[in-house]
Amino acid sequence: MSETAAARPVVCITQARINSYRLPAKVLRPIAGKPMLRWHLERLKLASRIDHIVVATTPEPAADAIVEIAEQAGVMVFRGSEQDVLERFAGAAALSGAATVVRVTSDCPVIDPALVDRAIALFESAGEECHYASLDVSTFPRGLDCEVFSRQALDEAHREATLREDREHVTPFIRRHVERYAARFLSTGPLEQAYRWTVDTPEDFELARRIIENFAPTGLDFSWTDIANLMRRHPDWAAINADVTQR
Repeated sequence: MSETAAARPVVCITQARINSYRLPAKVLRPIAGKPMLRWHLERLKLASRIDHIVVATTPEPAADAIVEIAEQAGVMVFRGSEQDVLERFAGAAALSGAATVVRVTSDCPVIDPALVDRAIALFESAGEECHYASLDVSTFPRGLDCEVFSRQALDEAHREATLREDREHVTPFIRRHVERYAARFLSTGPLEQAYRWTVDTPEDFELARRIIENFAPTGLDFSWTDIANLMRRHPDWAAINADVTQR
């Protein structure tokens, strides 16, 4: 399959807020000497196909701590509506001049930059025939989630979406309108066990802490398969957050 370049710039927008319901201020919690958000951003900076990163956060003063971490990491910040996340993403895309948008969430401290690059490459490979590409989250561990879509699709969703779900979660409008937005998905083989590496509860955070502290002495560049191998060596770790349900 021939590959064409995605429209540039390719901007990764990650949403981050203080008022997470099950684990407030989770992105500020320290792991191996850094806030969880800093691990997330430093991992994203390893993705070679991303031109810019924007942290999309909220206006309240408590979110100033998020802004400080983003600025220390050398990435842009956009502050917009807490509840209307689609509006916040559209504003972040406008600020950065994005032509292609990569959506991730800051509760994924071990997001894999190589998988982000592969999702962008999948989007690029279809040229104008593809408006949306994503990891197939039914085949990958949760916590690696990544979506890629055109700025045009984002702006159309922002103008037209009226359902609460569409405004709160950014891409449901695009994914639902398959007649308008052709989609492709990146899958992997079935895992012997479902793993959860996103952080939404204290149990999730404990597992993420153990994973990062294991790899931190050797640097940032570890893959999702490295994490899976680590989990196989510590089969009890999967039980830490096995009862947590994905919201």
